Amino acid sequence: MRFYEKVEVHGHLMDTGVLARVLDDVLDYGGDYGVDRIDLGRTHDDESHAVITVGADTEDLLMRILMRIQVHGVNRVDPGEAVLRPADRDGVFPSDFYATTNLETVVHLDGQWVPVEQPEMDCGLVVSGGRVRTVPVAEVRAGDKIVCGSSGVKVVLPMTDHSTHSARSYGTFGAMSLPPVGSTQPQAMLVSAIARQIREVKAENQQVLWVLGQTAISSGAGGALVALVEAGYVDVLFAGNALATLDIEQALYGHPIGIGPLRSKRVQRGNEQHIRAINTIRRAGSVRAAVEQGVLAQGVMHAMVKANKTFVLVGSVRDDGPLPDVHTDVLSGQRAMRAALRGVGFTIMIATALHAVATGNILPASVPLAAVDMNPATVAALTDRAASQGLGVVADTGLFLEHLAKELVPDYHSPQPPATFADGR
Repeated sequence: MRFYEKVEVHGHLMDTGVLARVLDDVLDYGGDYGVDRIDLGRTHDDESHAVITVGADTEDLLMRILMRIQVHGVNRVDPGEAVLRPADRDGVFPSDFYATTNLETVVHLDGQWVPVEQPEMDCGLVVSGGRVRTVPVAEVRAGDKIVCGSSGVKVVLPMTDHSTHSARSYGTFGAMSLPPVGSTQPQAMLVSAIARQIREVKAENQQVLWVLGQTAISSGAGGALVALVEAGYVDVLFAGNALATLDIEQALYGHPIGIGPLRSKRVQRGNEQHIRAINTIRRAGSVRAAVEQGVLAQGVMHAMVKANKTFVLVGSVRDDGPLPDVHTDVLSGQRAMRAALRGVGFTIMIATALHAVATGNILPASVPLAAVDMNPATVAALTDRAASQGLGVVADTGLFLEHLAKELVPDYHSPQPPATFADGR
């Protein structure tokens, strides 16, 4: 006995490769398909529409296939009503729970379509008081009503129509994706596109989220970041203990991790300075307290506090200290990151694979992002996870940030490197 379901998908199916990915996923999951109808758009801006019958050997496998292909915007032709089951214990979904995408999602409840609050991938859907929200598996509680199966759930791909201001800017940005391996794309053009996107997001009173690795400081681009914060282009910062500590160490001692001026030798016992910087902030009580007490008077973290901007620092097992502001419980860190996403209209991720992946996991697909890294594989991995919303840039972190600061802050000038001795002393 075979099980079948008729599904449909709208959008730019051919030029984006969506249809091919849908059919590949059906086969990869052990199902089969038949294309019942396909109506192709006649112009570049016209959307196409396809109706497909998907088959599988078991009802459970068919359900998993239908959930999988929803990441491409595929929905049942007859979605039906959502099925709700109570969680039987804390931290565990019912076995047939609906696994979410990060696309805009609606759930059919009592004859009405109810939008899901803050879409996020790899979660479940909990229904309470007529509202639907995403819930990570660790946060589910016994008795929560969880959406199960794929019935009564529809997703919507991000808008790519060019008829509105937002769509026009998104379309231009999205078109400038990571070039194929072996090809090139002028970095200046990519930086200009990102700068334009940031300006437009700010003009629409939305926030810009920055996800940064420690190289943003160790590359010497701290001054560019400070200028961007002070100019109002950094609203939320996600980072780890390392970035904040290096920034604070540089502010307190003039250079981070025991590295002296340009071409000089490594300072002996440099890590001693690193832990002293952490200890200084711990004595003050927090980064904000250190700024208010005058202990921390410059740097990126100082600029974030003075501008009253949000930062979320989440640590790892390798952290020294850590700083008192760092979330050492990863679930606590995830909650803080989710809470900081309200109002974010654009995300830029620079030189941090782990924090970037963590952010991509909780970011709605409607929020475009840019991923910047020296490693092409890292950039490709991050943009592949956000194919509908991501721009990839392979670039040196310091040079990229300097270039972006010059694009966005008219009076910004790169700091002059310190004078050094020819023999490296």
